[in-house]
Amino acid sequence: MTAPPEAVRQGDEPRKRLHPLSPLLHGAKSIAVIVAALSWQTLSQVGLERFALVVAVLAVGVVVFSVVGWLNTGYHVVGRELRIQDGLLWRRNRAIPLDRLQAVELRRPLLARLTGLAELRLEVVGGGKTEAPLAYLTVREAAALRGRLLALAGRAPDPADPAAAEHAGPAPERPLFRVANRDLLISQSLTPQAFFLPIGVAFVVMQFILDGSWTFVGIASTVTAMAGVILQPIRRVLQDWDFRLAHDAEGRLAVHYGLLETRSQIVPLHRVQTIGVTWPLLWRVKDWLHLRLDIAGYGGPQSGDAKHSDRLLPVGDFQAARQLVFQVLPGVDLAALATVTPPPRARWKHPIGLRYLGIGLTAEVFVSRSGLLTREMTLVPYARLQSVRVLQGPVQRLLGLASVYADTAGGRSGVAEDRDLAEAWWLAEQLSIRARAARGPAPLLTSTTTAGPRDTPDAARHP
Repeated sequence: MTAPPEAVRQGDEPRKRLHPLSPLLHGAKSIAVIVAALSWQTLSQVGLERFALVVAVLAVGVVVFSVVGWLNTGYHVVGRELRIQDGLLWRRNRAIPLDRLQAVELRRPLLARLTGLAELRLEVVGGGKTEAPLAYLTVREAAALRGRLLALAGRAPDPADPAAAEHAGPAPERPLFRVANRDLLISQSLTPQAFFLPIGVAFVVMQFILDGSWTFVGIASTVTAMAGVILQPIRRVLQDWDFRLAHDAEGRLAVHYGLLETRSQIVPLHRVQTIGVTWPLLWRVKDWLHLRLDIAGYGGPQSGDAKHSDRLLPVGDFQAARQLVFQVLPGVDLAALATVTPPPRARWKHPIGLRYLGIGLTAEVFVSRSGLLTREMTLVPYARLQSVRVLQGPVQRLLGLASVYADTAGGRSGVAEDRDLAEAWWLAEQLSIRARAARGPAPLLTSTTTAGPRDTPDAARHP
C-alpha cells in the first residue's frame, strides 16, 4: 500500500527540536517574574536567606519543568502547513495553514542575543494573539525558516532542499527610512509622564522630609512607583531604538528596531488594513507625528493584546510621513487629503472640538480625523473593508445624525462621527460601491438608500 504524499513529506523532513538552551532562557524569564511577584515587602518579612532559598527552589522547579516541555516540543513543515507539537500535561498538535500567514517577526530578547539565539513569531488571519512563537532557534535557522514560510505563504515553489535553505544568506534589502535616536529621545521627553515626573518626585521628597521616616522598604516602594510612571516612555525608547525601514527583494516592508530586544518584521504590503496618523499635543511644538500600521492577523484593539498594531514611523516630520504613506499606499498623498466637517447641529454633542472632526473620500482610501488635544487621522483602503455599519443613538436621533463605521479585518475602524442622516446613508453606499470595485466582482457590502453629499471638501495639510 502506497503511503500518502503527506506522510512522505513528513518522513523526508523529520520533526525538529528547538535549541537546547531554550529551557534555560524560558526558566530565566520565569524566575525574573517570580522574584518580581514576591516584592520588597516579602523580602523584608522573611529575610534575605529564606528569600534566596525560596527563589532557588522555585528556580530548580522552573528549569526542570522547562526541560520536560522542551523535550515534548517540535516543529516541521508539511506541504503548505507549519506543524507544531508542544505541551506537557495537555499535548497539542497545531497545523497552521501558511496561506493564512500575515507577518513573521524575528525577535531577539536580551538573553537570546547574549546566547546567539532568536525567536520567531507568526501572525495569521483572525488571530487575537501570536499563533506560533518558536523560541528559540539560532539566528541563521530562524532567518532561513522565516524566508521559507514567507515564500510558501506567497505560493512560491517550496524549496527542494530545506537544508540548503537554512544555510542561505539573508536576502538584500533596499533602505527606505531611518529614525534618528536623538529625535526619539526628545519625543519621549515630550510626553505627559516625563513632563509631570519632576512634580511627582518633588512631592514624594517633601513627604519624606515632613514625615522624617526613610526606611528601606519605603524608599524601594517609592522608586518602584516612580519607575512605573516613567516606564512607558522608557519602553518606547528601548523598543524603537535604531528604527529602520527597508524593502526586501520581494517588495515587502522590512522593519528593524530595538536596543535590548531587537525585532525584525517582514510585512507584505497587501496585508496592511489601515494607517493611523497621530499628532500628540506636545509634539506639535516640533511639528512631529507618528504613524502606525494595522496588519491583518494582529489582535484587534478589543482583544486586550498590546500588539494589535505596529509602528511605521515612531517619530518624524510631515514630509517623512508623507513619503512613507505613499510607499505603503501608492497614490495616497497625505498633504492632499480633503475632509468635510459634520453639520453645525452636531455642536450640541461636540461644543469645542467639532471642527477637528472630518471625513473624506479619495480614489484609494476612506479618511477620518478626530481629536482635540491629540489629533488623529485614519486611512482605510477600500479593498480592506469588511463591513460598513450605520449606527444612531438616542441623542443622534433627536438631532437627525448618525455615525458610519468602516470595519477592517482586525484593524481599527474608520469612523464618520455624527454625520447628517442622509449623508451617513450616502457614505455607506459609497463605501460599499468602492469596496466592491477595489476587491473585484464578488459581492461584499450592501446599503439601502442614496443621498447627495452636503458639504464641499475642505483640504487641510494637518488635521
